[in-house]
Amino acid sequence: MSHTVTQLMQFFEESDIKFIRLAFCDIFGVQKNIAIMANQLPHAAESGISFDASAIAGFANVAESDLFLVPDLDTFSLLPWRPSEGCVGHFFCSIQYPDGRPFEGDGRYLLQKTEQRAARAGYSFLLGPECEFYLFETDERGGATLRPFDEAGYFDIAPLDRGENVRRQICLTLEEMGIQPERSHHEQGPGQNEIDFRCSSPLRAADDLMALRTAIKAIAAQNGLFASFLPKPLPGQSGSGLHINLSIFQNGQNLFEGFKEKPNTVAGAFLAGILQRIPEITVFADPLPGSYQRLGECEAPGVVSWSCQNRSSLVRVPAAKGGDCRMELRSPDPSCNPYFVTALLLAAGFEGVEKGLPLPAPTDAELYRARRGDGLTALPKSLGEAVETAAQSSFLRSALPEKLLTNYLAQKRREAAEYAAKKNPYRYEIKRYFGRI
Repeated sequence: MSHTVTQLMQFFEESDIKFIRLAFCDIFGVQKNIAIMANQLPHAAESGISFDASAIAGFANVAESDLFLVPDLDTFSLLPWRPSEGCVGHFFCSIQYPDGRPFEGDGRYLLQKTEQRAARAGYSFLLGPECEFYLFETDERGGATLRPFDEAGYFDIAPLDRGENVRRQICLTLEEMGIQPERSHHEQGPGQNEIDFRCSSPLRAADDLMALRTAIKAIAAQNGLFASFLPKPLPGQSGSGLHINLSIFQNGQNLFEGFKEKPNTVAGAFLAGILQRIPEITVFADPLPGSYQRLGECEAPGVVSWSCQNRSSLVRVPAAKGGDCRMELRSPDPSCNPYFVTALLLAAGFEGVEKGLPLPAPTDAELYRARRGDGLTALPKSLGEAVETAAQSSFLRSALPEKLLTNYLAQKRREAAEYAAKKNPYRYEIKRYFGRI
């Protein structure tokens, strides 16, 4: 639904909304925001709200530090965990230079452009993320610990599953925010959970995922818990993945429908494009050093493959009907910037369609421990390897602004080197990332 400033201001008055958070995502996937008084929305919508971009890692240097946040009026939602008097509302924003040019590091703008390019060619998409996360106990000062909230396993119920009431509260909160959760359950690891929401356009789905991560952390904190989206917070336990379900449509037809019996040529080429480029995209899809402790272990894929049923494959085309027909990419993790990852997946798939790439044969063998030497292309085995793979990628240079790619890879190269130099890499990662991801 489209909103005007006048409509929103009237709603603010009727609902006692006094504060507005203008939210955006840095290039590394961390959500940031600034709060303004609700009566400042007209100014924000017309002129934007300036901020010091040099203080945001990867954004800008001191010599060109001024950037502006411009709220996307169609993304408004309340933050239900905030007080009911003097309520707090929320917008996702575009990021612009003072002269109105889009900022190269704005993932929302990049994703919008990618969707628009596909639309001009007659294609549209639905995207549905499946987000896993851990719930940990906190100490007497409210600080995060590495003690899981429970010792339950996959699909367990109470009393083993102590997180069901927290998930219930999260799902009700999401509904109040205009996000439609569909499924929630306990995952395989102790204290590990999953919440899935209804598929939507790629941009809306990426926005909803960022809102989901914020809501999960807020509701966990209200329950005296700490929610972590770190890809591998507990050695020897399941890592947290972000499975991305993606459908491609042409003239209203889901091209993945009937894929098992007779693969559609366009859908096959789209899937082939993603398979071809996923090693280069991995530095964005799996952005932390510990991401590579997850890949190839505990049911997370380690090689490039696809199958219609095999859950150990990188890409699965599940059994489904009608609008639920889709491909499922299983390698990304929830610490990523979903705008960049989604834009790159669409660009890779669209490249496959433009070139008419043939779809490789499916791989139906068990692949959880497959690596190089099995006749399959391996995903990068470390963040350092992922950085070097990306640095040599002509695809990434064509899909991303040069400044963004340079800044991102430079930071990830530093992180990889620091991690590799530590005597205890796991302890280093927990100290550096656990409290923030």
